Amino acid sequence: MKTIGLIGGMSWESTAHYYAILNRETARRLGGLHSAPVIVHSVDFAPIEALQRAGRWEEAGERLVVVARSLEAQGAGLIGLATNTMHICAPRIVAALAVPFIHIATPTATALRADGIGRVGLLGTRFTMEKRFYIDELEAHGLDVLVPDTGITNLNGIIYEELCLGVVREESRRTYVDAISRLKARGAEAVILGCTEIGMLIDDSVSPLPTYDTTELHAQALVSAALA
Repeated sequence: MKTIGLIGGMSWESTAHYYAILNRETARRLGGLHSAPVIVHSVDFAPIEALQRAGRWEEAGERLVVVARSLEAQGAGLIGLATNTMHICAPRIVAALAVPFIHIATPTATALRADGIGRVGLLGTRFTMEKRFYIDELEAHGLDVLVPDTGITNLNGIIYEELCLGVVREESRRTYVDAISRLKARGAEAVILGCTEIGMLIDDSVSPLPTYDTTELHAQALVSAALA
């Protein structure tokens, strides 16, 4: 099994879930006491978030390139970026690596298409919902992507001001359920939890639509690639 290099810390709350899933999935597939060989570089999120707000994506991307190259130099056989939003920098990271980079949108789109989903709602940070970098990846797999037509600022605030800090509030859960209901009314057949923290708040037990959790799907894809 190849060593997985994971760029985490954005936020550390979701990176902790990644680590658990990577090891649980490896144990499920290999049995016994097997666990995943993982090198985690957990960045300080505050400077990255400041660059996001300032729109300084190239600078943020260069910081992540340095981390990715470091993981490769330490022996990682593949790299995963444990955040949806920062996949805006994915092309820059891919160009800097000799080892495979597993894009977070790919296993999500694959799972949706395998289940016969054509039109899907996308929830995430405002960057993920408003910019084209993520939607383009999904549409390249033949998906019709819907984003909320109202409330994006509020949904974004819940991520940064609550979930990234480990705060889970029932009122915020209702806000997300309402957003999913509106997407359903517009024809969405399922919803992508397109921020690695949203799974802390929403799952199939409360969602009006089937959920596709990018954290879970990405971590499983990293294990598959490591075992390939």
